[in-house]
Amino acid sequence: MANHVCPWWVGYLLINPLRKIIQNPEKIVGSYVSPKMKVMDVGCAMGFFSLPLARLVGEQGKVYCIDLQERMIETLVKRARKAGLDNRIETRICSYDSLGIEDIREEIDFALAFAVVHEVDNKGHLLTQIWHAIKPGGKLLISEPKGHVSERDFEAAVSLAQKTGFNLLERPAFTRSYSVVLSKI
Repeated sequence: MANHVCPWWVGYLLINPLRKIIQNPEKIVGSYVSPKMKVMDVGCAMGFFSLPLARLVGEQGKVYCIDLQERMIETLVKRARKAGLDNRIETRICSYDSLGIEDIREEIDFALAFAVVHEVDNKGHLLTQIWHAIKPGGKLLISEPKGHVSERDFEAAVSLAQKTGFNLLERPAFTRSYSVVLSKI
């Protein structure tokens, strides 16, 4: 699945607390996630969004954290344990051609793909896998970094998501990002 994989050590930069000033996870996903939800964080890295998602879904919710790199997942697990959120998080190491989520078909209420779609060669396959995991009425938030991804490439990914079966709901404005929220009917 990988086009260009972010080096594992960059994960430490991504979880830097100063990043919250520019991209506050709770503000970005807070209006889409509520207690008891099942959520999927695709390309979770070391958990910048995963831990806030785990807080938002509460004791009875679950966050599936998926990443290609074992080192990213190992650090996420340590951070989740330290925060007392490990019972709400299930981690999965995916492969280049599969997210490994066949067992959660139509169970996901909300999926997040933050700065990850551009790293994947076969975007259609990625989006199809996410579509199958999301339950009817569920949502997908795709966000890509401006300056790293062109607007044209972002719009091509949005178009591909719509061809996969997602409907465009809104285009939230997040700092330095192209973003879209899609739904599955």
